[in-house]
Amino acid sequence: MKKLVDTIRNIFSIEELRTRIINTLVLLVVYRIGTFILLPGIDKAVLDQVNAANPAKGLLGLIDTFAGGAFERASIFALGIMPYISASIVVQLLTVAVPAFQKMQKEGEDGRRRINQITRYLTIAITAVQAASYMINFQSTKGAAIVSSLSPSMFMISSVCVLVAGTMFTMWLGERITDRGLGNGISLIIMVGIISRLPYSLGAEFLHKMANNGGPIIFIMEMVFWLAVVLSVVLLVQGTRRIPVQYAKRIVGNRQYGGVRQYLPLKVNAAGVMPIIFAQALMFIPSSIAGFFPNSDTWQGLMRSFVDFTSLGYNIIFFILIVLFTYFYTAITINPSQIADDLKRNGGFIPGVKPGRATANFVDAIMSRITLPGAIFLGFVSIFPAFAVLLGVNDQFAQFYGGTSLLIMVGVVLDTLSQIESYLLMRHYDGLMKTGRIKGRTSTGGAIAG
Repeated sequence: MKKLVDTIRNIFSIEELRTRIINTLVLLVVYRIGTFILLPGIDKAVLDQVNAANPAKGLLGLIDTFAGGAFERASIFALGIMPYISASIVVQLLTVAVPAFQKMQKEGEDGRRRINQITRYLTIAITAVQAASYMINFQSTKGAAIVSSLSPSMFMISSVCVLVAGTMFTMWLGERITDRGLGNGISLIIMVGIISRLPYSLGAEFLHKMANNGGPIIFIMEMVFWLAVVLSVVLLVQGTRRIPVQYAKRIVGNRQYGGVRQYLPLKVNAAGVMPIIFAQALMFIPSSIAGFFPNSDTWQGLMRSFVDFTSLGYNIIFFILIVLFTYFYTAITINPSQIADDLKRNGGFIPGVKPGRATANFVDAIMSRITLPGAIFLGFVSIFPAFAVLLGVNDQFAQFYGGTSLLIMVGVVLDTLSQIESYLLMRHYDGLMKTGRIKGRTSTGGAIAG
C-alpha cells in the first residue's frame, strides 16, 4: 500500500503529467455528459419503455457498448467516434494505393495536416450517411418515442445535422485528449464507453446465473476463466521478440562509447488495438446501408447476418478482416528499412547480418513470422464472445469475454500506463511495477540509440 501511495504522489508531483491527467479526465467527463443528452424531439419516458421492451442485441448491442449506451438512448453522440474510424481506414488505404496520397504522406507536417483535413471531410460524409440510416431505422422501430407534433421531415433533417455535429465534436474531443491529455484520445473515448457498460453487464450476468440455477459457483468459475482470458490478452499485447544489437566502439576524446549489446524489441502484436477497431468499423457498414431499406427483405436478410455476432458467417469474415488488418497496420507502422538505417547511422548492427538492405530483410522476415501467430491469436480472441454465448453467458457480459471490448480495454490501459511510466522514469522515479516495465503499443519499433 505504501508503494501505491508513493507512486500516486510521484505521478501528481510532475506538473506536466498532472495537467495532462486532469485535461484527459475533464474532456472524458464532457463526452460522458453528452451521451445522456437526447436528440431534440424525442420523449425520454416513451423511449425508455420501448428500449426496455426491445433491448439492443447482437451487433447493435455491440455498437451501443462502444457508444457507452448513447446509441440506444438516441443521444447526440449516438454514432460515437466510429464514422471517424471508418474515414481513417479509407484514407490509410488510399495512402497505400494512390500515389497522390503517398506524396502527401512524405511531405512532413504539411502533408499530415492535409491528410487530416481530408479525413475530417470524409468523416462528415460518412456520418451523414450513417445518421440518415440510423434515423430511418429509429423511425421504423422506435417511432412512438418521437413527439407527435413534429414534422417527420424536419425531425429527420434536424436529427441528422445534430448527429453529424455530435460526431465531429467527439472527434475534436479525441484530438484534444491526444494533444493535451494522456494517451490516444480516440481509443480512450471508445474505452470509456465500453467500461461504462461493464458494471451493468457484470450485474446482469450474476442475476442471470442466479435465476437460471447456475448459482454463485458457476458465476465464480466464469470470473476465474474471464481473468485467464484477460491475462492471455495482456500476454498478447506485451509479448516481444528481442533481436540482439551490437554497437561498435567509438573513441571521442579520451572516452570510449559503444561496444555494448542492446536489444531491438519487436512486438508480437505491433498493431495494437487498431485492427480490431478497423475491422469492427467495416462490419458496421452493411447494417448502416440496410437501414435505408427497412422494407427490403434482401437488405434486411443481409443486415440480420451481420447483426448476429454468433453466426458462423459473421465470425469468419470478422476473423479474416482482423488478420488482414493486423498485417496491414503492422506494415505501415513498422518500417524495416528505417530501422536498418537508424542502426547503421548509430553504429549498430545485428550479429551475423550485414548492415543495410540485409538488415532490413532480416527484420522484415522476423516481423512476418511473429505477426502471423499474433494475428491468428488476435482473431480467435476477437470471436470468443460467440463461444461464450453458446456456453451460456448472457449477451451483455459476453462482449467483455474476450472480443473487441476486452482487447480495446487492455490495449488502451496498457498504452496509457506506459506513458505514465515513461514520465516517472524520465524524472528518475520508480516505475509502476517493482520488476520489468509496462510496454504499450508505442514502445515498439525504431532502433535503439547507442
